[in-house]
Amino acid sequence: MVLHRQKQFEAEQSASRERYTMAAKYANNSAIQNFIEYLKIPSVQPDVNYDECVNFLKKQAASLALPIKVYEVVPHKPIVVLKWEGIEPKLPSILLNSHMDVVPVFEKSWTYPPFSGHIDEDGKIFARGSQDMKCVGMQYLEAIRKLKQRGVQLQRTVYICFVPDEEIGGHDGMKKFVHTSDFKALNVGFALDEGMASPNEEFIIFNGERSIWQIHVHCPGRPGHGSLLLPDTAGEKLRYVINKFMDLIEQQKKILDSDSKLTIGDVTTVNLTQIYGGVQSNVIPEKLTVVFDIRLAVTVDHNKFESMIKQWCKEAGDGVTYEFEQFNEKVECTKTDNTNPYWVAFKSAVDNLNLKLDRRIFPGGTDSRYVRQVGIPAIGFSPMNNTPVLLHDHDEFLEADVFLRGIDIYEKIIAAVANA
Repeated sequence: MVLHRQKQFEAEQSASRERYTMAAKYANNSAIQNFIEYLKIPSVQPDVNYDECVNFLKKQAASLALPIKVYEVVPHKPIVVLKWEGIEPKLPSILLNSHMDVVPVFEKSWTYPPFSGHIDEDGKIFARGSQDMKCVGMQYLEAIRKLKQRGVQLQRTVYICFVPDEEIGGHDGMKKFVHTSDFKALNVGFALDEGMASPNEEFIIFNGERSIWQIHVHCPGRPGHGSLLLPDTAGEKLRYVINKFMDLIEQQKKILDSDSKLTIGDVTTVNLTQIYGGVQSNVIPEKLTVVFDIRLAVTVDHNKFESMIKQWCKEAGDGVTYEFEQFNEKVECTKTDNTNPYWVAFKSAVDNLNLKLDRRIFPGGTDSRYVRQVGIPAIGFSPMNNTPVLLHDHDEFLEADVFLRGIDIYEKIIAAVANA
């Protein structure tokens, strides 16, 4: 018994030394410490107060000797832009975009406090935003710091942009900003934004996004007592509509399962997310509404798809209508061939680093869609390979060494695209 306790004590002491050693390893690493400081800011939705983020970024700008501007297209929704002027400032510029906000947390489900930036014995940095996407924003800044320390001067001006509210659609952030005279004055020729972690050796890059349609289908019908069998009820119409969308889901699942090369971003996804209506359990309602979240594949003809929904509503019965909660126009994907000089430069940089790329369509939505919508090519890239995908999950983390390697990767990419 005494021997067992002794071994247990020794094991605990060893684990404690490992934790101390790992934390001490990065204690004097300014890039890691800056990252952790940013992660500790609880810029969590909803109703984010961005003041701490703005003050932190002002401090970073001062340390980099870069001018900084704060725009507010919408009050209390700051857009922070740092500028590194190029040798030829009249050339189209490079935009490095990231968002400051993060999604909510369920703190009881986390091993460590979600805004602590805790480094465990394996060198994993735990915090909300460690993958999505405070890591990339800091990698931009630290990559530029290294370039400036080496005395590098770039041909094109580089803007480092930190936007609000991406996690709730970016409606008061990038969506509005791209249409302002302030944004147009940046003369952006190419943009980089967030991607996603990759669980294997490959790095995932995204050159397009599916279009988000969130649709409410309203089904009116004959009301009455719950004991009757009435014709033309809202429930009958609702069932017809739901069945049509469910059939589409099964069709898309079969397409996805039929080809191992396809990813979720290559198909159209449909999910029933809400049903509402009625007043009480013994009254047949006069209206029921069903809500679907639809992500249209980039190959889908939007007009034909909407015509199909109209036809389903007509077939469901009299008075069935639909309205959009969110409607994204079709946006062309960024070209990844020799016609795009920025892509050529990007690809050359990663090839020189011997990185393996996996090009995909982003399954969700990012601010890149607003940038592409105004005709600017954009690539989503988060340099995190051999890393589990934990965005929006409990215990979100990023290994410190993966973060640091990402700085080195972005150092090469920024230099390449800014000299293209």
